[in-house]
Formats: sequence, structure tokens, C-alpha cells
Amino acid sequence: MEKMLVQWREELSEELTCDILPFWMAFLGDGVHFAGRIDGRGKAHPEAGKGAVLIARMLWTFSAAYRMTGRPEYLHAAGKLRKFLALWLIDPVHGGVYWEIAPDGSPVCGKKQSYAIGFAVYGLSEYVRATGDPEALDEAAALFGSLEEHVWDAMQGGYVEALTRNWKPLEDMRLSEKDANTYFSMNTHLHLLEPYANLLRVWREDRVATAVRKLIHIHTDRLFDPQTGHLNLFFDARWQPQGRKVSYGHDIEASWLIDEAALVLGEPQVTTDVGPVVEALAAAAVEGLRPDGSLIYEYDPQTERIDADRHWWVQAEAVVGFFNMYERTGDEAFLRRSHDAWQYIRTHLLDGGNGEWFWSVRADGSVNRDDDKAGFWKCPYHNSRMCMELIRRIERLLTKN
Repeated sequence: MEKMLVQWREELSEELTCDILPFWMAFLGDGVHFAGRIDGRGKAHPEAGKGAVLIARMLWTFSAAYRMTGRPEYLHAAGKLRKFLALWLIDPVHGGVYWEIAPDGSPVCGKKQSYAIGFAVYGLSEYVRATGDPEALDEAAALFGSLEEHVWDAMQGGYVEALTRNWKPLEDMRLSEKDANTYFSMNTHLHLLEPYANLLRVWREDRVATAVRKLIHIHTDRLFDPQTGHLNLFFDARWQPQGRKVSYGHDIEASWLIDEAALVLGEPQVTTDVGPVVEALAAAAVEGLRPDGSLIYEYDPQTERIDADRHWWVQAEAVVGFFNMYERTGDEAFLRRSHDAWQYIRTHLLDGGNGEWFWSVRADGSVNRDDDKAGFWKCPYHNSRMCMELIRRIERLLTKN
């Protein structure tokens, strides 16, 4: 096993530093005049708007890469992105971040999508972890404050999906066209738990710890369905589920992010309490595995429709989530599942010679070149984080052995 782990670590390091990060450094360019999108066939679209999620995820990526490697080019890229976020995406009047800006920097959509603000906190807090920059911490703290003041619904105990630029109710709160227009969603709460836990690492304030604690309980008590082992995805204002669709990628991603948040919080009872949910989510995600090691996208038990596409981010989260379960349980079946998912990625998703990964492989086995290579939703965070998480975890295992 040690030989396999050493080789795996080398493969991940090469993928991160020779494939993923060079692609995104070229994409970023001077950090100002870069295209908002590269399509699936490699064509740049300078006319495309730039989304807050893309910028924030790139900021997280290069900050984390610098923190891990110490390579100055990653710090330089992170600095450019942090400056871009502060100058162009943080709303100087109402707080929060714009959803999208035009190539010239003017706001295209000023709505306050909770998910996007969460990712801005994630990127800035990671920049603080990497550099100790007090101004970046102030920016992250202000965004956290805006979410707690305007987005947290204390009456219903959850974070509202979206509001207008000046924090008023919004009729269409959808995160994307494929999402349901509901008051609460799993996806937004998962991607608030993630940045809040990261913020707590650099800002040990009681109110941040309280927010992390309540988000953990939302996942275990509201989002998790104990009858199925899956997360429900959409909810009305009274937390009634709207549909029963299963997202295997979110199940496995949540399994390790909940675990991580509990460890960051550092309260033994919470760490103990999340255990059954973490393990149930990972076990439920196994339902979506295919013999080639890949994890399919979604299943709707009400219509029995299966979406068997293999999305890039789902495979990346499978690698981390199943490895986390191996560390948690010692069950080598989870280690094999993690490694099999990585082998699937290497064989099917890497765009050899051009860098980065394809969006997905379709159910029929063909590569999806219709969706973006880089853009509003296609960012380096899932795959770079997978590489860095696994490198760190493998090194920890090797040190123990």
C-alpha cells in the first residue's frame, strides 16, 4: 500500500502543478484584462461577464496553493485576484458581492446570492491563512456580517437563497436555471458551512463559532434525510422538501465538509454527533458508483430518471470523500473507491496537452465539449482542492506508517 500511496501522491502533485494551476495562471493573465470564459473547445470569450463565484474560487485556489507550496507565482496570482475581488465585486454601497460584472467592471447583476457571498468569504479567508493580511480579514469579516444581518432568517432557522442588491426580497432566487426557485437549498447551506469553517480558522470569534455550529445542525437535522441517507436539495420557507432528487456529488462532498467543519469547531460532542450522518452520506453516495470507478450525477426517485453523466466536480469530490471515509473507518473499500475515482479522472477527464479537465463525460462515454472549460461555473476549486487534500492526507498516512 505504501508504494501505491507514494505514486498516487506524485501523480496528484504533477496534476496540480503541471496541469491545473498553469492553465488557470494563463487564464488569469494580468488579473484585469482576462476573458470571462473559455468554451469547451478552447476558445476564449472576452465579451463574457465575470462571475463572483469564479473569482472567489480562483482566489481560494491560488491562496491554498501558495500556502501549501510556498511558490511565489501562486502568491502573485492570489494577490491579483484578491485585488480584483475588492475593487470590482464587493458592493461599496450595500455590502456583499455582485453576482456578475461586465468586462469593463460595471455591475451586470447586483443581486445578493448567498452562495456567491459565501465563496467570497472562502477565498478571502484562505488568503488570510496564506498571508495573514489584516485587510483581507476585514473584508471577509464584513461579508460574514452582511450574511448574518441580512440573509439569516432567525424565525425559520436558515439562510435565504438570494435577495436584491439592497437586501430586499427577491422573486427569482434560483442559483442557476437548472435549480428550483425555493427559499432554502442544500447547496447554499453547504457552501456557507465551508467558508464559515475556514473563516473560523483565522478569526476565532464566538459569533463565527456559533454560525458554524448552527450550520452543522442544519445539515444533520434539516438537510439530511435519515430514511434515505441522502441530502434533500430544495426546501420551502418552512423547511418542507420540494422534490426528492438525489445529488450523489453533494452527498459525498457534504460527508467530508461536515466532518471538517466539526473538527475546526473543536467541540467533542459535535464531532461525535456528526459521525453517523457523515458515514450515512458516504454510504448513500456509493449507490451512484459505476464499475469504472466513476460517480454519476443525479437520480430522481419520483420519476426514476437517472442522469449518468460524469461531471468533473463530482469525481473530484468522490476522491476526497471516500478517502476521508477510509481515514475515518479504516475500511479499505473506501480507499479503493477513492483511488478508482482518481484513475477514472486520469483516463477520461484530463484534457491532455491543453490543461485542465473537461466539464464531463456523457453517459454514452463521449466527452462533453459543449460546456465550458473555464467560466461562470467551471473553476479550479474542486479539482485543485482534491489534489491538495489528498496530498496532505496521504502524507499524513505515510508519516503514521
